[in-house]
Amino acid sequence: MPFDRSIKIAPSILSADFANFGAEIRAIEDQGADWVHVDVMDGHFVPNLTFGPMAVKAFRPHVKTVMDVHLMIAPVDPYIDAYADAGADVLTAHVEAGPHIHRTLQAIKAAGMKAGVALNPGTPAEAVAHLLDMADLICVMTVNPGFGGQKFIDMTAKVRALRAMIGDREVHIEIDGGVDTGTAPLVVQAGADVLVAGSAVFRGGSVDAPEVYGANIRAIRAAAEGPGA
Repeated sequence: MPFDRSIKIAPSILSADFANFGAEIRAIEDQGADWVHVDVMDGHFVPNLTFGPMAVKAFRPHVKTVMDVHLMIAPVDPYIDAYADAGADVLTAHVEAGPHIHRTLQAIKAAGMKAGVALNPGTPAEAVAHLLDMADLICVMTVNPGFGGQKFIDMTAKVRALRAMIGDREVHIEIDGGVDTGTAPLVVQAGADVLVAGSAVFRGGSVDAPEVYGANIRAIRAAAEGPGA
């Protein structure tokens, strides 16, 4: 994963057809997805239950780009090796998920993955100020985590603060929640470079009509890279 700040569209397969994940993953990648975002929820840290390590391992052979695994679980540390074994390229843990986030990031990197740290909407940018030299990605939640399809919460001030704090470090800023053609330029202008989009990518398409996914991805990318961004 060579580092660059180009805009990356990371469709969340939480919005895909659960009965057809392999084909859905291949379809979004064929249609221009840069990363594949996998939302792991435990029904405890967030009010929903999704994928465990075995499911993520089953997705892995279908992912040819970057498998970006977002852990919305607590605790995190006992499961790091399992998600490494499942093939995650990036593993993101929430700063709110446990008392020792620095140790968690160390363990993620020791397991051979890129380390991400996520911030809920109510958590300030300063919460990761002392983690920037070991993080590879900061995920800014622009919805309260737990469900797809929620309305965007404006976190552009937080993104700008993070971008200033990061400076020339090779750290991505990812946006997760409510990303579409209207919100993408706002967060990119503030400093984000990885855009997670679920319903905005999958809406209207299917594995039998993947060109819709491509049109949606291109529209988000064009908005993000346009004159307003």
